[in-house]
Amino acid sequence: MQVAAMQMLVSWVLGFGVFLSGFVISEPAPYELLMVGQVALWFLFGLRISRTVAPLLALLLAFNIGGMLALTVMTEILTEQFLYVFVSIFLALTAVFYAAVIEDRHQRLVLIFRAWVAAAILTGMLGILGYFHAFPGAEVFTRYDRAMGAFQDPNVFGPFLVAPMLYLLYGLLKGRLSEAPLRLIGILIIAFAVFLSFSRAAWGLFLFSALALVFIMLLKERSNAFRLKILMLSVAAVGVMVLALVVALQFEKVRDLFLARTQLVQDYDGGHLGRFERHRLGFQMAMERPLGIGPMMFGKIFPEDEHNIWLKSLMTYGWVGFISYISLIACTFAMGFRYLLRDRPWQPYLMIAWIVLVGHMLIGNVIDTDHWRHFYLVLGIVWGCCALEHRHQKMVRRRISTVEPA
Repeated sequence: MQVAAMQMLVSWVLGFGVFLSGFVISEPAPYELLMVGQVALWFLFGLRISRTVAPLLALLLAFNIGGMLALTVMTEILTEQFLYVFVSIFLALTAVFYAAVIEDRHQRLVLIFRAWVAAAILTGMLGILGYFHAFPGAEVFTRYDRAMGAFQDPNVFGPFLVAPMLYLLYGLLKGRLSEAPLRLIGILIIAFAVFLSFSRAAWGLFLFSALALVFIMLLKERSNAFRLKILMLSVAAVGVMVLALVVALQFEKVRDLFLARTQLVQDYDGGHLGRFERHRLGFQMAMERPLGIGPMMFGKIFPEDEHNIWLKSLMTYGWVGFISYISLIACTFAMGFRYLLRDRPWQPYLMIAWIVLVGHMLIGNVIDTDHWRHFYLVLGIVWGCCALEHRHQKMVRRRISTVEPA
C-alpha cells in the first residue's frame, strides 16, 4: 500500500514538472527548480538507465562536451556563458530522465501528456487574453504585439502548444464522440493561441503536425469505416478552425499583423546581414573555427543570433557538438520511424512525439530550438517509447524460448 502511494506521489510530481514547463516567463523558472531536485532524487533512489537509453546520454554528453570545449576559445568568459553551458547540461539530463521514467512505467505517458495539455490550455489562454488586453497588466503575456503566454518569446510559445494539440486531435479522432466537444474546445484554444503568436515557424509546425498525424493514422488503421470517421472529423475540425480564423481576421489589428507575417521573406530575412546571409557567413566561419566561437557570441558579432539550430550547434558547440547533434537527431528519427506503427499501448505517444520531432527538425532551419525545454521532453518520450519496445521484444523472445521443445 505504501509502495503504491509512493509511486502515485512521484508520478504526480513528474506531471507537475511537465505542467510547469509551460510557465517560463523568467529564469530560473519554477520548472528548473523542481526538475533539478526531481532528477537528482529519482536517480539517487535507483532509477536506472538501460542499454537503450544509454546512447541518448552518451550523445547528449558529447554534445555538451563540445560546448565546454567552445568555452576554451573565448578570450573572456562571462557568467552568462557559464550559465548557458550549465543549462544545456541540465536540459540534456532532463531528456535522459524522461526516457528512463517512461521506460520504467509506460502509464506515466498519460500523465505527462495530460499535464502538457493543461499547461498548454492555461498558457494559451494567458496569451489570448494578453493579446486582447483583457485585464490590467495583461500585456506581460505579449511581445511585439504577439501572444507569448507565460513564455519569454512567441517563437517558443507557439511550438510548445503543438504536441498537446496533437494529443487532443488524436483523442478527437480515436475517442468517443461524447468527449469530442471538450477536445474540440481545447484544440480551438490552442490553435487560436498559436495563430496569435504570429510565429511563422509555429504556424508551419502546427499545419505539418496535424496533417502528418492524420496521414499516419490513415496508414495504421485498416477499417474503411474508421478511415471515413477520421476524414469526416478532420474536415469538420478544419472547417471550424477556418471559421475561427475568418472571425479573428475581422479585427484590424489581427488582420494587419497577419498580412505582414504571411510575407514569405521579411526584411530581416533577406536584407543586409539578414537571416539568410548570416547563415551563409556563419557556416563559412565554422570552417575556420572547429571548436566554435562560444555560447551567445554569434549575436555579438552579427546583428542577431543564428536562428538556425544547425548553425547554432556549430557556433556554440563546435564540430564535436555538431556531429553529436546530427547523430542524435538521426538516431532518434530512425528509431521512432522503425516502431511508429506497431500496435502497443505507447504507440500514440510515440507517434505524436516523433511527428513533433520531425517538425522541429524542419523549423530548425529558420529558428534556434536549443534550450527549448519541450524539445528535450519530446526527445525523452521518443527514446523512452523505443526502450519500451526493446524491452517488449526481449520479453517476447524469452517467452518463445521457454515454450520451445527441448
